[in-house]
Amino acid sequence: MNGLLILDKPSGITSHDCVSLVRRVTGEKSIGHLGTLDPMATGVLPLLLGKYTRLAQFFGHAEKQYTGTIRFGFATDSFDADGMTAGDPKPLERTLEELRELAKKFHGPIDQMPPVFSAKKINGVAAHKLARAGAEVPVKPARITIHEFELLSLRGEECGFSITVSAGGYVRSVAHEMGALAGCGAHLSVLRRTHAGAFGLGQAITIDTLKGMAGNLGELEQLLPHPRTLLPEMPSVTVDEQTAGRIRNGMQVNLPEFSHAPLVKVFTSPTELMAIARRVAGTLMQPIVVMG
Repeated sequence: MNGLLILDKPSGITSHDCVSLVRRVTGEKSIGHLGTLDPMATGVLPLLLGKYTRLAQFFGHAEKQYTGTIRFGFATDSFDADGMTAGDPKPLERTLEELRELAKKFHGPIDQMPPVFSAKKINGVAAHKLARAGAEVPVKPARITIHEFELLSLRGEECGFSITVSAGGYVRSVAHEMGALAGCGAHLSVLRRTHAGAFGLGQAITIDTLKGMAGNLGELEQLLPHPRTLLPEMPSVTVDEQTAGRIRNGMQVNLPEFSHAPLVKVFTSPTELMAIARRVAGTLMQPIVVMG
């Protein structure tokens, strides 16, 4: 099966668990997810299947949108509810308006310190593996952009929020740093991803729905986003068989319709995506990913 499958990941399982499940249901071995969701988190988890895994490089800069809850009063070592309490609990003594003033520090480009317990690679090893082994984890701040961070409500010591963050950003770190600014510690207690790039919960299928389609892959394929909606920043073109043959052989081709587009999706039929081509000069395009 080739395409992009959008799961609504439930809490309590890993993104890798989701990949394993999709392999069992579809029989497709080549599967990759576009941005890990922590076990406690739920929501949009896009998975590339089959030949479409070759497109992963083009999704790397997609921003993500989330809703969730920050629990003030104590921090944890993982910055979320799955971690161990770190430091002494303290009561929250800030109003919602005061917390909103603190949240303004997280708008725009910021240098963010990733959690020690994360999938971020340190010399090729996931940071969480080093941390659980008791090794020192030399994490470094990363430059990210927070496009929107809004505190929606405050009930006791739990604060609801919505956030839009660039690729590579950790919502857990935002919660942890909010707690430090508030003077009482905090951690992320609930997180739901509502959008990953152009894809949202409205296009996602649940784990139960996926399991129910085992043995009926034709029905599952009907739920995948149309190939022409993927990577919407790239225009699409349908080529004839002669041009397709040149592209399959890695040869440059002229696509007059796209003299200014840096990248183009090349189709051989309304739904058969065969390549991504990059503009070399004028109307001359060079295939950089060939799907077949």
